[in-house]
Amino acid sequence: MRILISGGAGFIGSHTADLLLTQNHTVRILDGLMPPVHADGQLPGYVPQRDVEFVHGDIRNRECWERALQGIDIVFHLAAYQDYLPDFSTFYHTNTVPTALLYEIIVEKRLPVQKVIVASSQAVYGEGKYICRQEGVCYPSWREESALKRGEWDIKCPQCGGSMDPVWTDETVINPHSQYGISKYTQEMVALNIGRRYGIPTVCMRYSIVQGPRQSFRNAYSGVLRIFTQRLLSGKPPVCYEDGGQLRDYVSVFDAARANVLVMYDARADFQVFNVGGDRRLSVLEYAHLIARRAGVAIEPRIPGRYRFGDTRHIFSDVTKLKGLGWTPTVTLEEIVDGYIAWAQGQPGFRDYSVEAELRMSKLGTIRQVT
Repeated sequence: MRILISGGAGFIGSHTADLLLTQNHTVRILDGLMPPVHADGQLPGYVPQRDVEFVHGDIRNRECWERALQGIDIVFHLAAYQDYLPDFSTFYHTNTVPTALLYEIIVEKRLPVQKVIVASSQAVYGEGKYICRQEGVCYPSWREESALKRGEWDIKCPQCGGSMDPVWTDETVINPHSQYGISKYTQEMVALNIGRRYGIPTVCMRYSIVQGPRQSFRNAYSGVLRIFTQRLLSGKPPVCYEDGGQLRDYVSVFDAARANVLVMYDARADFQVFNVGGDRRLSVLEYAHLIARRAGVAIEPRIPGRYRFGDTRHIFSDVTKLKGLGWTPTVTLEEIVDGYIAWAQGQPGFRDYSVEAELRMSKLGTIRQVT
């Protein structure tokens, strides 16, 4: 089959391309090579130029989509804007509108696209699912800024005010809080509803925190593994926001790519959403210690009483639904960390970007201090 991957020169996209090439598909990549991920505007060396067709273009541009879609059977729409900054409109102009444009062109030109797989995010859940010991299941709203300023991190039940326990979040309830999460959910709504109305099989993949080789180390918001590795290999302590007790799950980019290709083949996935997660939860502080051990660095994390405004306290994804199609994560967290450290150390541009990134986010009010 002839397959188009928007964002195919990026992190998840390039690994998905690699897997598709091993299965003898014809791969075309549409990518704008935009900073900060592609700092020099050049196609990365890990993209096999002899094996793929490359279209340099912006997904916000109709002409670029039209050129890239010619003769295509399957579309992986993975290009997106991800950050933690308050440039709100950029999220919708880059994530939501180009998705509508993709479907608009398919319908208008009557293109014979057989399926579209869209990159979504765990961020659509906001705080996710909790169990109150008195009231039962709860999907809380975001935390109040007044509580965060006092260093009160955990969420109380909105009904009784009691303690709640975070639990694995399935695909059922959507409650995005951040500009990124809202943009990804609107992207899902566009894709699934237009896809169903016009008979274009569509699947949305809600990735947890995807980690591994090729993950940008220049982005101010591209994963805790990237940030902690930079600091540890530079002789600095990892900095944990809040109290480091935030629970997350992390999935290998290799497992994410396998999930992408699986739903391409399986008709049971059509018009469905799937969590793509690591099936193992741990706190940010635990993860910091794990990365330090794997890096062979005896540096203790710091907890300076800072927090990211609008961040989620706990979120970890239930992957039972995707397992029903035969998928399961196969790369351990230790293997993820080892693979990233080895890759990062071999990159000529790798250094500690964390200080300048934190200064920028602090200036914009994204990172704040307990008072």
